[in-house]
Amino acid sequence: MNAIQYPIKKAFTVLSGLLLTTLLAGCGGSSEPHPNTVASNAPPKAPTGTTTQMSQTTSPSDNQALGDSNGTLTNTENSPVQVTHSIAIIVPLSGPYANIGQSIANAADMAVRDISDRNTGLKITRYDSAKGAAEAATQAITEGNKLILGPLLPSDVRIIGPMAHNANIPVLTFSNDTSLAGNGVYTLGFTPVQAIQRVVTYAIDHKLSRFAGLLPNGTYGRRASATLLRTVANNGGSVSGLANYNRNPQAIGEAVAKLGHDYDAVLIADSVRVAREAAPLVTQTAGTSPQILGTELWATDNNLKTASSLYGAWFASVPDTLFRQLSAKYKSRYGAAPSRLASLGYDAILLAARIAPQWPSEGNFPEKMLLSPTGFNGIDGIFRFKANGIADRGLAVQKISEEGLSVIDPAPSSFEK
Repeated sequence: MNAIQYPIKKAFTVLSGLLLTTLLAGCGGSSEPHPNTVASNAPPKAPTGTTTQMSQTTSPSDNQALGDSNGTLTNTENSPVQVTHSIAIIVPLSGPYANIGQSIANAADMAVRDISDRNTGLKITRYDSAKGAAEAATQAITEGNKLILGPLLPSDVRIIGPMAHNANIPVLTFSNDTSLAGNGVYTLGFTPVQAIQRVVTYAIDHKLSRFAGLLPNGTYGRRASATLLRTVANNGGSVSGLANYNRNPQAIGEAVAKLGHDYDAVLIADSVRVAREAAPLVTQTAGTSPQILGTELWATDNNLKTASSLYGAWFASVPDTLFRQLSAKYKSRYGAAPSRLASLGYDAILLAARIAPQWPSEGNFPEKMLLSPTGFNGIDGIFRFKANGIADRGLAVQKISEEGLSVIDPAPSSFEK
């Protein structure tokens, strides 16, 4: 059997109960050649619209490393079984969002290859939502997939979700629109609500009690406003003012002036581009240097090191250490850096692999296992699904400086109190 081997560094992290390494180990099986099939030992770059398969014989020893986020071991039947678990990944592979969709799909392929020696029997097939969400879902369901990873866009989730629900197929969407969750749809995306809750709570724990908020007009701003008000009230603080704006310099300046100066921390619930514009105005208007707080949007910006007006600012996001390693391996394989959302595709495969021993071959995905209270572990740290279908994540608080980002409060390693 030909195999692709990657160096192993022993002392590392258990992700979804799978021992992954700085360069994740990958071992391929063999299969009959087919123009639309990519086996585990195929060349690294998979063409669009392919199937990546890891269908092998499973035994207890093969799965001894499978477990939950606390490393609990899971055993399978005593006798070897040939298993196949068909998974559809529905993302935009063409059109304006193709870069994100391809990154997610490619990372999912990488995960299948990286855990090929675990014999979990996963087979993933890509479908292009940009060519029609309904058409992609219909094809995926017709071809026997029992779990859907994706789609990315909320509009596509609204189409695919009911179709999958009628077919008794769970949907793990990469969207962060929590209004989509429920009825078999689970949201994997990074949500502003959790990021704001985390950084505001951290600020209150560090003796900041009077808050203000700069919020863009629109849905994101409304959700950020509600989260700020609720989190501050629940933790004994106060909000001195909120100001909304359209995204232009004059409107931002007017919003900052409206806040006045009676606060010691201000949430700028917008991109780094807007925040670096607003931060100097905040300092000038307040006459002091209130603590600047940001949202998860900042985590995707590669230029934070140069944002001098934001030095000292705090924001919460998923931990980045393992993503940087994944990104380096992705770039080596595909020749370009991935989207920050690529990790969602990788972690979705780890989740499926964790559940695979309890997933009947060719049978329905055991959806109730998604609600494991101990959750799952992945590139983006720990996460678990609440009963409402929204992913609850362990977030780190980071600080911006001229050296870049530093973690000032690490993400939790488990959901245990």
